[in-house]
Amino acid sequence: MYYIVESDKSFDQASVDLEAAVKRHNFGVLHVHDLGTTLRSKGVAFTEQCKVFEVCNPGQAAKVLVTDMRLNMALPCRISVYTENNKTRIGMIKPAQILSSLSKDAALAKIANEVEEATIRMIDEAK
Repeated sequence: MYYIVESDKSFDQASVDLEAAVKRHNFGVLHVHDLGTTLRSKGVAFTEQCKVFEVCNPGQAAKVLVTDMRLNMALPCRISVYTENNKTRIGMIKPAQILSSLSKDAALAKIANEVEEATIRMIDEAK
């Protein structure tokens, strides 16, 4: 269900490298949620770092939405860079598994598999 890799890079460098990999694969970064900073700004004692990148390939997203508009709630894909026990990790919940639980449409499964393969390559490149 998850795809997570450990990186020897710093949290900041892995974040920069992920964003570059996303762009190389013709996806865009729609937004970055800096959860660690947000939690600390709310007074929560949170020592780890965590950025969630919302990434999207517009062509693939449009195909999904034309097929089943309800799936807008599963978009965009999210890739996280985070620290845990002094290790930097990059990971995601696999899109194909999420989509297969929401739809049995074969065309959507094909799109989800293509997106999953691309996002795995992005994570591996950023690692």
